[in-house]
Amino acid sequence: MKTDVLSDVLRAVRLTGAAYFDFELSSPWVREAPPARELAGLLMPGAQRVIEYHLVARGSCWGQAIGVDEPIRLGEGDVILFPRGDAHVISSEPGMRERVDIGAFPRPSTPLPVFYEVGGGGPDRARIVCCFLGCDERPYNPLLGALPPVIHLSAARGQSAAAWLGQLMSTAAIEARSARPGGENVLARLSELMFVETIRQYLATLPLSEAGWLAGLRDPIVGHALAALHGEPASAWTVERLAREVAISRSVLAERFTALVGQPPMQYLALWRMQLASRLLVDGRPVAAIAEAVGYESEASFSRAFKKLVGYSPAAWRQAQRRSLTSHEHDDQRRAR
Repeated sequence: MKTDVLSDVLRAVRLTGAAYFDFELSSPWVREAPPARELAGLLMPGAQRVIEYHLVARGSCWGQAIGVDEPIRLGEGDVILFPRGDAHVISSEPGMRERVDIGAFPRPSTPLPVFYEVGGGGPDRARIVCCFLGCDERPYNPLLGALPPVIHLSAARGQSAAAWLGQLMSTAAIEARSARPGGENVLARLSELMFVETIRQYLATLPLSEAGWLAGLRDPIVGHALAALHGEPASAWTVERLAREVAISRSVLAERFTALVGQPPMQYLALWRMQLASRLLVDGRPVAAIAEAVGYESEASFSRAFKKLVGYSPAAWRQAQRRSLTSHEHDDQRRAR
């Protein structure tokens, strides 16, 4: 069976979530978010990156990644996603800004979602549901690197994600208000579904001339090669063997793969193996077993490759990740007191 590369990457980067904010808004209003790295430790301790996306459940507004693009008009049912965690603003009119107070964001122990009523009491009203999703981005996340600063899915243009996401958001709102046991886990899974569907819809709208890892997924040649590599990452791949698998010449495969993905096939495989290895290290597997699991003949050769590509030895990486997790656990305990 052909490997689903997108699902494989999503599993490996450990999506975790989610924090929900449900805003009832009256004009004029503005909500501004700082760079996600400033919120990661607060909203989602342990997450290496926080991805933010927003659904216009009712009304209309404007969204913008600050300093990156022009304001985007958002209609009812639209979704806007900020995959790189840029500071951004959502407002009733374009060009509005506000002073960001990090202390106003709820702590991890706060029951979610958090409901707010914001605005000047004017006649134009909107409801915006904001979601924050945590994930791993180190040592190698080809998906995050392929995404633009802003993704806008328009309900008016018939992008079906908006309707389906609206249904998921409605389910999330019902679940939140019911306060049933297991509700936080349900909300976390819903946030992951919404993110995955947004990425699928974005992939479907990419122009044929687009390059990048996502464009490579839908390319018949590169997509086949990626599926082969992800299906057997520990196998003894060479460009020649991969070309035979794809049924194309070595030179054509190497050129097309590099043009779309941005790196040669064997370099991509080496980086992906490090991503897989990093999760096994955190899980406590012995280094020798990890080396074999990701396709290295010896612990020494794996350790050299890991340090070259990641910048740390396997042992140092494991220790750093454990220190980080322990630090976040202590922070949670302090906040809970």
